[in-house]
Amino acid sequence: MSYTIGQVSDLTGLSIHTLRYYEKEGILPSVSRNESGLRIYETKDLEALEFIGCLRALGMTIKDIKHFVQTSTTIDQRLRILERQKEIVAAKMDQLLTYQSMIERKIEIYTKMQSEVEM
Repeated sequence: MSYTIGQVSDLTGLSIHTLRYYEKEGILPSVSRNESGLRIYETKDLEALEFIGCLRALGMTIKDIKHFVQTSTTIDQRLRILERQKEIVAAKMDQLLTYQSMIERKIEIYTKMQSEVEM
C-alpha cells in the first residue's frame, strides 16, 4: 500500500517537517516519488519509521541512527549498536523498577496511616 507524506504524518505522529528531515539526513533514504515528484511511502517505510521512533524514544541520537541505517554499516556494527541499546534499555528498566518499589512502599505507608486515622 502507498501513502502520501500527510498520511504518514497522521499515522506516525511525526510532523511533515520531521519526515522530510529524515529523508534529507539519509535516515529514511528509500522514499520513492511519483511522476509529479511527490513522496510516496510504502509499508516498509512505515515499519522503518516505527523502528526509528523506537530508537529515538530510547535516547539514540540522530547521528547514531544515521550511522545505523547507512548501507556501509556492517551487520556486526549494527549488532553492536543494538546490543548497546539493549543494555541501555535494561538499565532504564532496572531504574524504573527501583522507582516502582519506592512508590509501592510509600503507598503501603500511606495506606497504613490512612487506616489508622480512620480507626
